[in-house]
Amino acid sequence: METKRHHSDYANHRIVEWKYNAKEGQIIAGGNGRGNRTDQLNTPTDVIVDQQNHSIIIADFGNKRVVQWLNQNQHILIDNIRCWGLAMDKHEFLYVSDFEKNAVIRWKMGEYNNEGIVVAGGNGHGNQLNQFYAPTFMFVDKDQSVYVSDANHHRVMKWEKDAKEGKIVAGGNDKGRNLNQLSGSHGVIVGHFGHIYVVDTWNYRVMRWCEGKEEGEVVVGGNRKGNQSNQLNNPMGLSSDDEGNLYVVDSENHRIQKFEIIL
Repeated sequence: METKRHHSDYANHRIVEWKYNAKEGQIIAGGNGRGNRTDQLNTPTDVIVDQQNHSIIIADFGNKRVVQWLNQNQHILIDNIRCWGLAMDKHEFLYVSDFEKNAVIRWKMGEYNNEGIVVAGGNGHGNQLNQFYAPTFMFVDKDQSVYVSDANHHRVMKWEKDAKEGKIVAGGNDKGRNLNQLSGSHGVIVGHFGHIYVVDTWNYRVMRWCEGKEEGEVVVGGNRKGNQSNQLNNPMGLSSDDEGNLYVVDSENHRIQKFEIIL
């Protein structure tokens, strides 16, 4: 069982660690006001943990940089990038979604003195299969396929390793609330059985899609906007644990909700 989780508290410009069953969290990065000093953050959008050295890597969106925090020491890894989402694969590659360049760029961990390699998008903004318009969160599987939430096109794209274009695996049928549609796709993960879970932000729900299917199914929310336990209000981020539970960043309700998923 995982004992703690890390969340980017973007409006408070900090990263908070919550231990299992804790009544309050602990600030482990930022929390010194909004700013661009090395001990400050500006609207952090995503955070991952480097299990090799237990540092945390943060998408410091407002400062256009990716930063690493280790034992309260800060280090800028990548500068001048409008980073939104982060992911890491088992081969020690770091993936960053560049919101302005409409691309996902990959770096070898520890080797950031280069421009990185574009592994998805990077062909201007548009709705072609080789383009994005505001890529946000992403997930990388064991085969180094990259699943990207293409927020303004209301779809999730899968780019296999070395592909020249992606394929639509969720949404992509214009903005809407039907089961074959999304409205502002954000957090995305792929489960143990290959199911694709995506936060459907403006429909206030989380959808599950099987690759190749024409439509998905609602697994969380979908009961209109609200603050009840079966409701969401502008959900954004998404993660899971080893037991298959989903953790949804329910942003406008200022809470993290945990849901047990029935397969």
